[in-house]
Amino acid sequence: MRRAKGITRRQLLAGAAAASGAVMLPGAWVSALAQDPVVDAVRKNGRPVSREKVPWKVQPFPLGQVRLRTGPFQKVMEINRRYIDSLPNDRLLHTFRLTAGLPTSAQPLGGWEAPDIELRGHLVGGHYLSASALMYASAGDDDLKKKADQLVEELARCQKANGNGYLSAFPTEFFDRLRNGVKVWAPFYTMHKIMAGHLDMYVYTGNEQALATAEGMAGWVGAYLKPIPDDQWARMQLEEHGGMNETLFNLYAVTGKEEYLALARRFDHKAFFEPLSQHRDELKGLHTNTNIPKVTGAARGYELTGSPYYHEIADYFWNEITSQRAYCTGGTSNGEHWNTGPGKLADELGTSAEECCCSYNMMKLTRHLYGWTADPKAMDYYERVMFNARLGTQDPDGMLMYYLPLAPGAWKTFGTPKDSFWCCTGTGIEEYSKTADTIYFHDDRGIYVNLFISSEVNWPEKGIRLTQDTAFPEEEGTTLTLQAEKPTELALHIRVPYWAAKGATVTLNGAPQAIHAKPSTYITLNRQWKTGDKVEVHLPMSLHTAPLPDDRTLQAAMYGPLVLAGRLGNEGLTQEMIYGRYGPRMKPGPAPEIKSSGKNSADWMEPAGGKLAFRTAGQPRVTQAVPLYQIFGEKYVVYWKVTGATA
Repeated sequence: MRRAKGITRRQLLAGAAAASGAVMLPGAWVSALAQDPVVDAVRKNGRPVSREKVPWKVQPFPLGQVRLRTGPFQKVMEINRRYIDSLPNDRLLHTFRLTAGLPTSAQPLGGWEAPDIELRGHLVGGHYLSASALMYASAGDDDLKKKADQLVEELARCQKANGNGYLSAFPTEFFDRLRNGVKVWAPFYTMHKIMAGHLDMYVYTGNEQALATAEGMAGWVGAYLKPIPDDQWARMQLEEHGGMNETLFNLYAVTGKEEYLALARRFDHKAFFEPLSQHRDELKGLHTNTNIPKVTGAARGYELTGSPYYHEIADYFWNEITSQRAYCTGGTSNGEHWNTGPGKLADELGTSAEECCCSYNMMKLTRHLYGWTADPKAMDYYERVMFNARLGTQDPDGMLMYYLPLAPGAWKTFGTPKDSFWCCTGTGIEEYSKTADTIYFHDDRGIYVNLFISSEVNWPEKGIRLTQDTAFPEEEGTTLTLQAEKPTELALHIRVPYWAAKGATVTLNGAPQAIHAKPSTYITLNRQWKTGDKVEVHLPMSLHTAPLPDDRTLQAAMYGPLVLAGRLGNEGLTQEMIYGRYGPRMKPGPAPEIKSSGKNSADWMEPAGGKLAFRTAGQPRVTQAVPLYQIFGEKYVVYWKVTGATA
């Protein structure tokens, strides 16, 4: 985000579940994420109608069929649940009620949700509802769903008071300013968040009122844009408008109403899309998180229209970012922008290097490309981002980060409970509500185990339950145990990560298996499974180096998928330097020097005893190192200056 100075879903379920990844739980309608193919809500000749022109090759299991077990991801989900539950509805609703002319005596929230901030409402009406819906799907939290339902009801009252379907925490005058070329802070960005939050409440919890509110908003948007000519609209699109195209495509998928499809296409940002469609990287100087959501919208457009234009945009963009514009963490951006040409990152190790929203949105986009192809390389990237750029950006009280700094001597900084509410607060509470959404995918015949996270998945159509027991990344592997209602033919695909250079070993019920474990592939075990069958997978982790492409003397040390951070101590750090309403500031220091040939971080980093503990080796001064996600309350270094390496 740029900073400012006739059919019930119950009836529909049976025919749509396989295509949509949906399952009915008691009292809940649970579907795959809204960025996945969404359940259609109409029938033709008694059968569900799918508007997906390009079905995914593999589908995610619905969140309602996956449950986290004891481990780091369950822990961050529970911390997140407590935080979002701590925010009272009256305070969340305050600025919406003010705008609608309804009475309110609540204490206003601060930060980006304060009554004088132009982006107000982005978290309350949007991210918060999405996070609550996702948490309900992930953990079955009925109390949180009830609280979110009440929020939807009160927001509908605001919409009714506004008239014409408009719903926001700021007046329509902001959209007048946008149309007239007067400076304004991203009104369509906030509109997108509010619409997406309501649509998620419908998709994940079955809240019909939320869908009606989203449709009312779409009607207002259509009426607003109708008289605006294309040349004027092109100028207006230079202001950040989030993923309006994605949400409108999803609204079309849910309702089948062609006007939403046309409206989604109106949000095509041609000045940004055209170079990408022709495989040209013209990203230099662009605001990063303004643009990633547009590409996710293009991916959704491809799925619903089959247009090769949309496919080329999404496919080229993803490959360009992951290969040319991503750090060792998988994150992208510095100072919220792509400041240089492709492959030029040596001067981009700033204190505001990699905005957290960018990582969240790149993970969303990655799921689309993986769904189309089932390419394990996409999951290699997803894992890298998840363990390095997402895990470790939430503190023990649920406070979240705006940036993950990569400057030497930087430290992690966090917002405050009720006086920050940055864009990355919003994507953070969504992320930690849905960390189980990509562990497992499936096709008609088998399960794909993509991530090594303690969890279980239930596949009722096959009568199969798969339990994954692992302490990964502290454990170099995982154990998979199956329960089957009856002996069942099934292909079990287990990802061999890119970092498993030493290969992998697998035992089935204690017997070693003859496998070909090439990195960035799947091991496939195809057999008739029965209850109690156990697969043990060993994935040896090792030290390796991740240099910057334009200066190979600047190197990160990695262990398996984990970025290691050198511990530089906490001297001079205060609470005020770590937590702040507007994001604490810091001055970077020089990169610590390492004397080595630089061929592999194993030449200058070694295990230090204990789990995931390391230290520099063969250096005048020893520096301890741990995974980046474990660093809190101290300064660190990610990229070291290796003086013996070749630039």
